[in-house]
Amino acid sequence: MILNKPAGMPVQDDKSNDKSLLQLAIMYAKANLYLINRLDRPTSGIVLMAKKKEIQTYFSSNDRIKKNYLAVVKKGIQPETNELTHYLRKDGKKMRSEVKNEAKEEFKKAILAYELIKSMDNYDLLKVELKTGRFHQIRAQLSHIGHPIKGDVKYNARRKNQDRSIHLHSYEISFKHPKSNKQIDLKAPIPQNDGLWKSVAELMQ
Repeated sequence: MILNKPAGMPVQDDKSNDKSLLQLAIMYAKANLYLINRLDRPTSGIVLMAKKKEIQTYFSSNDRIKKNYLAVVKKGIQPETNELTHYLRKDGKKMRSEVKNEAKEEFKKAILAYELIKSMDNYDLLKVELKTGRFHQIRAQLSHIGHPIKGDVKYNARRKNQDRSIHLHSYEISFKHPKSNKQIDLKAPIPQNDGLWKSVAELMQ
């Protein structure tokens, strides 16, 4: 199953007891489902679910899926294209990732590549390719280089978005179908919940 998660909805059950995307999908499918990828609650975009555990296991290798995100960040990023390598450790109490520039015990390597798509009036629009799957990776790494995602006050954005979302969208996912080996390329519609996202949608047409 392929779903386009709205910002603000948890992917799976959490302390809030709010209805999760997984709960709703199971109700719709009338079958058990297994998450292939996850998104943070304030993030929107593509979530994949499998009907069989073996398919979830097949996709557990990070290199089987190519993931591209759109991120609206603090203006002025340089260089315009780059690959970032940092080392992250999840802080379970603060529910955020700590970032180091050098390898350190208990820190896991995190790699992403970004490309500047458009420099707007107050922000930069990036396409981000996620090459590893660490907790809050894109949010933490972009903040670490001084370009936090719009609305992401947990990672040093100046102000939150009114709806508590952040401007991070799981935009494209590509993979080989585990049974047919057919190439699958998916693209999620860009949110329309504010003027900035509407401008981004126009740019990506």
